[in-house]
Amino acid sequence: MLEERIEKTESAVKAAGNISADQKAELLGLLVRLKSALEKVEHREDAESIARFAWASVHEATREKKKPSALEAALHGLKQSVEEFEASHPELVRLVTDFSTLLANMGL
Repeated sequence: MLEERIEKTESAVKAAGNISADQKAELLGLLVRLKSALEKVEHREDAESIARFAWASVHEATREKKKPSALEAALHGLKQSVEEFEASHPELVRLVTDFSTLLANMGL
């Protein structure tokens, strides 16, 4: 399921017509790293939750008609989903922070 969610997110990035090739490349690179970090999370439900929020954040940031409040909610959920991992998985938290920042900037 995790693999499918990441693939769905990658497809959404690739299909987005309103972001630059550089932004797509950066997002795809972060997704590869995020997938690797999520595979190290022991509790699958937690990893799935993070992957779902990542997809929702990408969806909201790349939609043609922006809904800033929906993007903000998705990014907030994404950030909250990794809070408990700060000590045990600091790289995951850094990746989510970088991912969220990039998406927030795209959603402006």
